[in-house]
Amino acid sequence: MAVRRLSQELVFPPPEVADASGLLAVGGDLSPERVLLAYRSGIFPWPIEGLPLPWFSPDPRWVIVPSALIVSPRLARSLRARHYEVRLDTAFAQVIRGCAAAPRAGQDGTWITPAMIAAYERLHALGFAHSAEAWLDGRLAGGLYGVSLGGAFFGESMFTRASDASKAALVALVRQLSAWGFTLFDCQTHTPHAERLGARPWPRARYLEALAEALALSTRRGPWRFDGALQSLA
Repeated sequence: MAVRRLSQELVFPPPEVADASGLLAVGGDLSPERVLLAYRSGIFPWPIEGLPLPWFSPDPRWVIVPSALIVSPRLARSLRARHYEVRLDTAFAQVIRGCAAAPRAGQDGTWITPAMIAAYERLHALGFAHSAEAWLDGRLAGGLYGVSLGGAFFGESMFTRASDASKAALVALVRQLSAWGFTLFDCQTHTPHAERLGARPWPRARYLEALAEALALSTRRGPWRFDGALQSLA
């Protein structure tokens, strides 16, 4: 099946026509309007060197239900012992660049290109993209960033410079999302870390149905801050 080439029109093919890898279309741009439409449609950009901008909708989709987050006893002890300070939306530019610079097993380079950084910084300025950060002794030790629409959070990438720092940021964020009534944390694809925290593979049809329900909720635009005790990792 031929991959669709996007035009200037703000429209995507149905996610169900993606190929076996999840690739749905190529081309278009990273304007806020197009990127937000993609997320609302169950689609996300994932640049690949040598290709026009690729858009993906994988099947299955790995998802954490925020109220079903799993924190193992080992991880809970580690987070308590390390005394990370967790924050929201205080260092988005540092976080996305930390993710771009982080080495990935089996990957040469990064898909977080300068164009992607600029696009998501624009979404952050508009209140749709957010960072969760773990700080240690006044220095950024790890974190993650993603996009929020309705009751859904779409996780994009994470990085760590100290043991379990990115997990500290993720755990604190997911707990806050649960308290706010979010119903879906989209991990997009499988990672061992996400699976240990409760991510499960959902067929695309189930994901799209849950996404539609999450998008019916009001969007909580930024900047975000933790609610009181939820900032603690105890």
